Amino acid sequence: MHIESSGDGPDMVLIHGWAMHGGVFASLTRALRERFRLHMVDLPGHGFSRDDDSKLDPESCAKNLLDTLPRALWIGWSFGGLVSLHAALIQPEQLRGIVQVATSPRFVAAPDWPHGVALDVFAQFEAGLRRDYRATIERFLALEAIGSDDAQAELRDLKAQVFSRGEPAVAALECGMQILETTDLRARLHELAVPNLWIAGRRDRLVPAAAMHWAAQQSPQRNFVEISSGHAPFVSHAAEVADTIAAFAENLAA
Repeated sequence: MHIESSGDGPDMVLIHGWAMHGGVFASLTRALRERFRLHMVDLPGHGFSRDDDSKLDPESCAKNLLDTLPRALWIGWSFGGLVSLHAALIQPEQLRGIVQVATSPRFVAAPDWPHGVALDVFAQFEAGLRRDYRATIERFLALEAIGSDDAQAELRDLKAQVFSRGEPAVAALECGMQILETTDLRARLHELAVPNLWIAGRRDRLVPAAAMHWAAQQSPQRNFVEISSGHAPFVSHAAEVADTIAAFAENLAA
């Protein structure tokens, strides 16, 4: 996997969401790199890791990154939150903590889980990937931008970023969508042994703030923050997200 490192200070790992790459954190990294040593990851099949055909499943990605990176605070956005969550469950001693940004232990709604996206929405995206994956990605980005104070500006930003490191591998997109559809880590949240911060977007249409509030309540070392944003709060509210993460990081053990 491609990992881009910059900055100086305590180590911090940033893991992007579905169809994106580490470059999506540009605004956040500008706000954090004076205080932290940042490691921006491109997951297999994405960005500069497009030709990496290793497994995309979050547990495999977490294991690979744990073997490569120093002990750090891990920040995962959306799909990336599944990777950071697995890392915390697999090898907690290698993490100072995790920050879960607009992510959920279960993305799909169920009779006992009203805080997810309807299953047929994922089915539509999966079918769209086979017909026209670029148009499907753009529809997904539009859904991410809904709820932002300036949805059009945020959508332009996401669109400008998504293909800036080349096009993602279609096989990785399909695999990632299946993972989002089938993953359910609710029953494992009580196992978290590292400090965890959950940053939710109040108007997020993909991961309701209620899902993250519920998830935060399952761990004894939890923190929950709600920001007036959509699914990508680090785009629309970069300074607020950066300050929230920095304050959390500064209270962690070395």
